[in-house]
Amino acid sequence: MPPTTLSDSTFGLTMLIVGMGGTLVTLWLLTLLLKGLTSLFPVKEEPASGLPHSNPPHNH
Repeated sequence: MPPTTLSDSTFGLTMLIVGMGGTLVTLWLLTLLLKGLTSLFPVKEEPASGLPHSNPPHNH
């Protein structure tokens, strides 16, 4: 049986699919990591000091 070789277009298409898939998997793993860190260290809501209030003024 002769050795199998890939044509340039087949190799390019394979690299395209593997590259895009690897990118999506990496982004998914980063999303999971950030969600895990956010659940371990939740953001504490603190009132903003020095900023004008967004509440409308009271009409007396």
